[in-house]
Amino acid sequence: MSKKLKKVVLAYSGGLDTSIILKWLQQTYGCEVVTFTANLGQGEELEPARRKAEQLGATDIRIEDVREEFVRDFVFPMFRANALYEGQYLLGSSIARPLIAKHLINIAREVGADAIAHGSTGKGNDQVRFELAANALDPSIKIIAPWREWAFQSRTQLIEYAEAHQIPVPKDKRGEAPFSTDANLLHTSTEGKVLEDPAEIAPSYIYQRTVDPLEAPNEPEIVVIGFEKGDAVSVNGEAMAPAALLTKLNELGGRHGIGGIDLVENRFVGMKSRGVYETPGGTILFAAHRGIESITLDRAAAHLKDEIMPRYAALIYNGFWYSPEREMLQALIDRSQIHVSGEVTLRLYKGSASVIARASPASLYSTDLVTFEESSGAYDHHDAEGFIKLNGLRLKSWAMRNARMAAPAIDLDCA
Repeated sequence: MSKKLKKVVLAYSGGLDTSIILKWLQQTYGCEVVTFTANLGQGEELEPARRKAEQLGATDIRIEDVREEFVRDFVFPMFRANALYEGQYLLGSSIARPLIAKHLINIAREVGADAIAHGSTGKGNDQVRFELAANALDPSIKIIAPWREWAFQSRTQLIEYAEAHQIPVPKDKRGEAPFSTDANLLHTSTEGKVLEDPAEIAPSYIYQRTVDPLEAPNEPEIVVIGFEKGDAVSVNGEAMAPAALLTKLNELGGRHGIGGIDLVENRFVGMKSRGVYETPGGTILFAAHRGIESITLDRAAAHLKDEIMPRYAALIYNGFWYSPEREMLQALIDRSQIHVSGEVTLRLYKGSASVIARASPASLYSTDLVTFEESSGAYDHHDAEGFIKLNGLRLKSWAMRNARMAAPAIDLDCA
């Protein structure tokens, strides 16, 4: 197979690894390299990435602020589903990859590139996410994954290559980094090195976005979040666009030590990994959304959402954002959110975001039905007798059959 390509679009962070990849692509494929750097709210100055790409000979340098698109079109639809992977992970890294892939493909079409390239390693999930998204968006595009192709076997070899090609090597990259970090407006993830042994307690210095809950303010803070059709639209009565709203919740959550978790997860590629994730604003938003749904969703609709949520979350985690099944589930989820509007009041205190009140013009909650006091008669206590008899009929039949067949008796002492 010929390695000659005309033009490649590279997902470029400006860091050492993607800078090495930029030069490696030029040498290995004899191609022009177009770089794409997404401002996802990672909190880093991106102009240095532009300057480094220029120094390394990139022919076209794209830096785009995609924060609003990220929250509006990816984070919010995911939060309508209350998506959690393996019961804990709010999918902060996973949901960013399809957005980056979308822009890589769009730029490749615009500039007439033969291929796209990414810097994901051969052991991680991100390589799968980038490439499955690209397959769905442009089946004809070639995908280059340098970590699966090049001959470098160690960090030392990478640094030697960088030095030989005048690629700046920061002092903190010359030794082995204590951990690897990925960040965007939704979360910060930390993995590797000091976290590789799950039996060891994570050092406190890895937390970058949230204070230790024990060091959080001793007074709780009350916050009110407004929703329209399942999406948050205001904080404490102030209307906000999606990215600004999540930024505000991050500030509140970080200050109160909310959203830090230490977990071992099952990667799609087949191994377990340990990471520390900080999702302060997302954790508040998750609790608030469940709070507003509790009074606006029908019981069966809410339970159905809970049943499909693990499947939906796994699709995002595994890289299937652009898949027919995710789109089908999204249509169902979005339909459920038509009346999910109102306000939720939460108490933020030392690592927790607790719903303490909720109100909606579309509420299904009826004080008249649940009150212990005299009501209008909408609920007749006698109706429960027939309801219980009908539901108990099959249990009676089952018990009589077991007695007839001398089945072992149920141990009533078992808890």
